[in-house]
Amino acid sequence: MNAVSTHSPRSLRGSRVALAGLAAVFLFEMLDNSVLNVALPTIGRELHVGASGLQWVTGAYSVVFGGLMLAAGAVADRYGRRRVMLVGLVLLGLASLATAFVTTADQLVAVRVVTGIAAAMTTPGSMALAFRLFDDDDQRVRAINLISTVGLIGLAVGPTLGGLVLAVAPWQVLLLVNVPIAALAFVGIRSGVARDEPAGLHRAPIDWAGAVLGTATVVLALVAPTRFAEGGIGDWTAWAATAAAITAGTGFVVRERTAEHPLLDLALLARPLVSSGLAYKAATGLAVAGLGYLVTLQLQLAWGWPPALAAVGMLPQVVVLVAGSAFVGPFVRRVGLEHAAWSSAAAVVVGLGVYTVLGTRGYGWVALALVLVAAGLRVVGVVAGTNVLRGLPEDRSTIGAALVDTSSEVTSAIGIAVAGTVLATVFSGRLTATPWTQAQGLQFDSAVVIAGTVLTVLAGALVTWAVLRARR
Repeated sequence: MNAVSTHSPRSLRGSRVALAGLAAVFLFEMLDNSVLNVALPTIGRELHVGASGLQWVTGAYSVVFGGLMLAAGAVADRYGRRRVMLVGLVLLGLASLATAFVTTADQLVAVRVVTGIAAAMTTPGSMALAFRLFDDDDQRVRAINLISTVGLIGLAVGPTLGGLVLAVAPWQVLLLVNVPIAALAFVGIRSGVARDEPAGLHRAPIDWAGAVLGTATVVLALVAPTRFAEGGIGDWTAWAATAAAITAGTGFVVRERTAEHPLLDLALLARPLVSSGLAYKAATGLAVAGLGYLVTLQLQLAWGWPPALAAVGMLPQVVVLVAGSAFVGPFVRRVGLEHAAWSSAAAVVVGLGVYTVLGTRGYGWVALALVLVAAGLRVVGVVAGTNVLRGLPEDRSTIGAALVDTSSEVTSAIGIAVAGTVLATVFSGRLTATPWTQAQGLQFDSAVVIAGTVLTVLAGALVTWAVLRARR
């Protein structure tokens, strides 16, 4: 049973300073990579780096961020979520400030590695602290919905603002924006969030062996799908990374089952709210990443839309993600957390199914798929994480939030890998060499159907399992 705070605010207004700080943390997570992607061509030209180097610029952050979240969550649950968050924000500000002095690709990769470490220290804590601000589930949903809305607005406007900034300023300015965001978050959290009470912290020593094995498992699980997407099904490095991930994962499970003080008590994962919530997030990550990857290629390469028009084509998803915040709270109150979780995850799977079957027949079907997926994502993004934290003891809330983010990170990588591997297998010729021949167009359509079917079946199986699990 979660402990009840004796000083929880009774309204969102009463916690506005804290929520502003937590929203700034989530804004950084959503904004950072989206604006960086806009600058990649410019970075490549100015730092004289090719495609593989640019991949490391973005991938270094994602791998470090995803790999360290569990360890950072365990540290925060033991030494204080607020304290770890504040240290991470200082590190984020310093790393972002260092961007102004970058002159080589290696230096930029190093900065991105440090940024990933800072993100692992701050991002899971934002959900955990928002959850712990309130004792009432309705207020918790409203708080997390508010925080996620700020981040999604940043995600929506980030590429456009990034393009405008690049027209008048150096690319470094896009990453320097993290400095004031980190400062705002630091002030809001230090002023608005009370220090962790000793009774709410986990007192067992940290299982460093488990932390190393867990980090290795996640890092390899993120690297392997990327290698499959790039080299295809026959890439031996992809299979080696997969085998290493399975080995490390097996070692992690054995360690956590036998350690006196495990990093992650596996019995907690067996709790219905926890396991079902993680499965909903995994299904959503799988579907959303795969759909986004395929639609982007379809609009620009298969249909020949210029980037600006392709961005307009994604607007239905953006509008629903941003405007949907007004409907999340009323919907959850009306149907309940459990029903909202499975129905929203199911909407994501249905949207992917619509795209798989009908997406190649015209943009109208693509737009419908984007709307269904965005509507489901808007709800499940708030509710699934809330359910996971509801199912955990108070002293495990940050590692619980880290599990939510990790499940989404790993399955997103798998979703892109499935789509990329199918394309590499089915499509002949160089994907970016347009215009395509008629045969290549048909091959792409076949790849969409095959990849979409695989992802829909996998995501649907996860949702079905989660529904059955949650009813226990």
